[in-house]
Parts: sequence; C-alpha cells; structure tokens
Amino acid sequence: MKQVFVDLRPWDKELAIAALESGADGVIADLAGPIRELGKILVIAPDGDLVLDKDIREVTIGNTEDQALAMEAAKTERIIVHTSDWTVIPLENLAACGNNVIAAVSTIEEAEQAFTVLEKGVAGVLIQTDNPDLIRNVAKMAQSGSCGKELHRLTVTGVKPAGMGERVCVDTCSLMTDGEGMLVGNTSSGFFLVHAETLVNPYVAPRPFRVNAGGVHAYVQVTDGKTAYLADLKAGDRVSIVHGNGTCREATVGRVKIERRPLFLVEAECDGQKLSVILQNAETIRLVRPDNSAVSVTSLKPGDIILGRIESGGRHFGMAIDETIIEK
Repeated sequence: MKQVFVDLRPWDKELAIAALESGADGVIADLAGPIRELGKILVIAPDGDLVLDKDIREVTIGNTEDQALAMEAAKTERIIVHTSDWTVIPLENLAACGNNVIAAVSTIEEAEQAFTVLEKGVAGVLIQTDNPDLIRNVAKMAQSGSCGKELHRLTVTGVKPAGMGERVCVDTCSLMTDGEGMLVGNTSSGFFLVHAETLVNPYVAPRPFRVNAGGVHAYVQVTDGKTAYLADLKAGDRVSIVHGNGTCREATVGRVKIERRPLFLVEAECDGQKLSVILQNAETIRLVRPDNSAVSVTSLKPGDIILGRIESGGRHFGMAIDETIIEK
C-alpha cells in the first residue's frame, strides 16, 4: 500500500488529528512532542523517530540538474521530493528509480498522479495542505489502491476431501463486502481468492470481517507484495483484502482462530501452471467467480472458472525472490 505522510510545519492541531484519524503513516513536524500528546504515529522531526537529512532526505527540484541528483539519490536512500510544478518535472523519471521516493503534493490530482505513474507509482506522498479533508481523501485513496497485478482466471481441475486438519479463520478489524476476500494458496506461486463470510445462509450469520482462509500451512498475501503463513498471523498484523475487480486495501488482523476441521483440496490450472489450496470442507467456504460472485467449495466441479493469481519465482521469508523453485 502507498504511504501517506502529512506536513505539520508549522504546527496545526486540526491537521494532526486528521492525520491520526485517517490512518496516515507519519508526519513531519518541528517537534515530536505535540503530535505524541494526541496519539501514536511515526514522527519525522529533530527529536522524532526519523530525522531529516539523517534517515530521510528532503530535496527540491527546480531544473534538470536537480532532477538528476534526486534520481541518483533515490537509488540508495529515501527522499522527499518537492517541486513547484509536477507537470514540468516528470514524475515518471523519479518513479523509475525505485521505491524510495515520497512526492510532496497539495491536491488530490497530484496525489492520484503520484500513486499511479508508470502503473506502479512512487512509494508515497507528503501532503502539504491546510485542509483536513484533503488528508482524509488522499489517505482513503491510498488505502483502496490497486494491487498492481491483475487476477487470473483459474480452471478447476479437481475437488476432493483431504481428511482432517487445522484450518485458520482470519478475523480482521474491517468489514468486507461481496466480492472481497484474501489470496491464499498451497504454494508461493499460485493463489486462490477466498471469499469473505459476507453472505447470508441458513447455517450461520454473516461474519463480514472474517475469511475462513484455509490450512495452517498455506500462504496468504499480506502487504507490500509479501506473503505469510496463515499459522503465523496474529493480532495487529496487516493483510491485503482483495476484490475480484483487482483492487485491494489493507486490513488489520484482530484475531486468528485455528480449529480442527474436515478439509477439501481444490486443484486448478492457469496457462498450464498447476496450483492448489486446502480449505475447510463446508458450504460456507467460498471462492470468487470472474463476475465477482461467490461459489461454495462444496459446489465446485472440474471445469468451473474462479479467480486467483499466478506468480513467478520463489519466496524467502515472505519476500519474492527471483529463483527456480519447485513446489507441489
């Protein structure tokens, strides 16, 4: 997810409250004390968590020479970039240098450009404004951004009971809607979009904050393109909530429930690549069709089309790496 910082120079309590309430990642201030009296947030200040020109650099671009220096710096360190006109200074050039660029913005249009340039955007934005609503709107935009990779159509090749085992329910601090869920898979190269428990059924009440995600061994997509084992998730962790249309947002884990249940093995393929996931054998466990509707695992049959994601390479401590790896 893109990061959002708020410039509190000079100090403005109303803007600080907006930053805290909207879930901003951090603020820049002249002193850390006033913001810390209001709540806990990363502070960039002489007495803060990070210090300018030590942990992060602030640069102003006014010409091509400044731009060249900023591009070189962005290769090895995090920088906050200021310019009087983003239409003159090509943001594409900075975004292409890596994930170390925070762009200073003062309008919603500038923030949207920063988040989407070259399809991947810069790492984040520094909001410079006297309008609390702009802070809230930019933060909301960042939190509901695109995953950056389209979902793929998977063809179901097999569905069969897989005995008993421990499965994981992930209860988040967010309410999900129809079409949303989490990307889960038996391997690090293939994920199924497992639908949240948003639907009414005769057996249990909806739990729109929950995804009954699968076996303890499975990988789940979390934030920043990383994965985690379902068994390792705990309260306070961040996970990615993904919609069938490809958009995603971040959610905080509130609780994880691991219980012994009957299991189902779902197998599929996409462009010749095989993938699988082990889920609880229950009518209430659903995957997502291409039209974003939910389909129960107990109704799946070979030939059905569902949504997921195929990735290449391997994983090391949850981070994608470029290596040959065989998982089956």
